[in-house]
Amino acid sequence: MTRKLFGTDGVRGVAGTFLTAELALALGRAATASTRAERPQVLIIRDTRESGEMLQAALAAGVSAAGGDALLAGVLPTPAAPLLIRRYGFHLAAVISASHNPYQDNGIKFFAGDGYKLSDESELEIERMLDADEAGPAPAIGRIRELRGAPEDYLRELHVRFRELDLEGVDVLLDCANGATYQVAPEIFRRLGASVSVIADAPDGRNINAGCGSTHIDALAERVRAGSHAVGFAFDGDGDRVLAVDRLGVVVDGDELMALATLHLREHGRLHGDGVAVTVMTNYGFHSAMAQAGVAVAITSVGDRYVLEELRARGWTLGGEQSGHIIDMAFNRTGDGIASALLTLEALGGRELSERDAMSRLPQRLVNVPVRDRDALEHAQELDAAVRAAEQELVGRGRVLVRSSGTEPLVRVMVEAPTEAEADDICGRLVAVVEHELG
Repeated sequence: MTRKLFGTDGVRGVAGTFLTAELALALGRAATASTRAERPQVLIIRDTRESGEMLQAALAAGVSAAGGDALLAGVLPTPAAPLLIRRYGFHLAAVISASHNPYQDNGIKFFAGDGYKLSDESELEIERMLDADEAGPAPAIGRIRELRGAPEDYLRELHVRFRELDLEGVDVLLDCANGATYQVAPEIFRRLGASVSVIADAPDGRNINAGCGSTHIDALAERVRAGSHAVGFAFDGDGDRVLAVDRLGVVVDGDELMALATLHLREHGRLHGDGVAVTVMTNYGFHSAMAQAGVAVAITSVGDRYVLEELRARGWTLGGEQSGHIIDMAFNRTGDGIASALLTLEALGGRELSERDAMSRLPQRLVNVPVRDRDALEHAQELDAAVRAAEQELVGRGRVLVRSSGTEPLVRVMVEAPTEAEADDICGRLVAVVEHELG
């Protein structure tokens, strides 16, 4: 069966056009029925988009129509879902969010009773049930009610994990993207003793991710420098990723945050399997640092779901992406931006982020080249020869990655080299070959 609705992270699209109330109701009904529980208990959380309340109401109606009880926890980061599943034993959780997308979009992603996002097989089963209208009559109509105290439950989990972290006197600036972290992120930092300033913490339903958050981090960098803050953290709209800024206003991406976390956990005997999973986009400097430290590195395709699959397959606990998705399976079963920010400060052990030394980044150049047919890359002989020659130039010093976009008619050319000039030169040559052969 071909997937029609579910993408790499749930069902996502323009709210009211693609993701309608009718579709949300049908998804809630089918997903609840698919649990096969006698009276499914289904958690629903959302971010701050104006369409969230409509979709929440429709989704809850679908849960109730399938005989389940819908527990509405309100606005919370995505990573709260698996933690609340573990705490209360819910059969299913639904998160209403489109992550870093603009406010017009929204999405629905599901977590199973084990705290992991639904498998591909489970999502296909839900789509099959929708196609066949097989949810069936419910033995009884379920209830819809608020789950009071859910934010405090999430905060408690964070506080227990980081109870030894003393942030007294640490001056932190947080960018909450006008999204799901706007209340809980400042609160946990304050509870741990930090001096907290916050931007983008006044959501109005339409300003989520608008010029703020981890996808627009320049604003945070400017504010950190201007305000002489020690460190800044920027979350995305649903709070499952984070990027950082040091005192000097330098952006610290997921690769460097991962390096800090990996070496810290390894030093304290908490890096299970002495390995870490990252994607093909991870900087060569990370690989060099891990090789020097004797840490194994597994490489996956781009996407946090692939990182998670690799961690589960190997029995490892830590993995992440350059974009700031960091998964610490010892704490949570999905990326958690707030926990990752706190893990960064724990790893620094009282030092400032500007003093980090876990890895040395290689200059990176990434160019997206428009092409007639992205699938033609597989048979591009001239480009293949050029890539092999570039790889030979950089052997042991850097790397080349040329890949097709999964969604657009683009070929992405990435080069990492010891100097910016060399990265620019090699990248420019490869781009010219792509344009000549595939453009």
